[in-house]
Amino acid sequence: MGVIIGIDYGKKRIGLAHTDPNQMIASGLCTLSTPKVIEFLENYLNHTPIEKFVVGQPKQKDGKYSRVENDILKFITELQNNFETIPVLRQDERFTSKIALKSLIESGANKKVRKDKALVDQISATLILQSFLESDSKAVI
Repeated sequence: MGVIIGIDYGKKRIGLAHTDPNQMIASGLCTLSTPKVIEFLENYLNHTPIEKFVVGQPKQKDGKYSRVENDILKFITELQNNFETIPVLRQDERFTSKIALKSLIESGANKKVRKDKALVDQISATLILQSFLESDSKAVI
């Protein structure tokens, strides 16, 4: 059984998370500049099998898609073209960045750590992936 990779897409940076081999627990992996993610995942796949990708689906309070959705769809196409045998699924990611920041505050992280947007992106990817693991609906796009 391979791991599941959680992805918090951003135009500048992408936060990544992964599961343990039993797909029970999500943990942060890293944050990379967006153009470097495909190469990183190709190298990651050389030593760890990936079963699926879970990409965050940002929606607004009213349920409409966020403005970044078109960019995410282009990224998903790139994922599918580079990893043809690995399915790409979506998970609602509303408020994950706010929850990530709140968890940093509650953990006692100082202001400098809380301003680290790369860390927030990585925590957001972990939240997306953990939500996916706990959800019943795992629809493929």
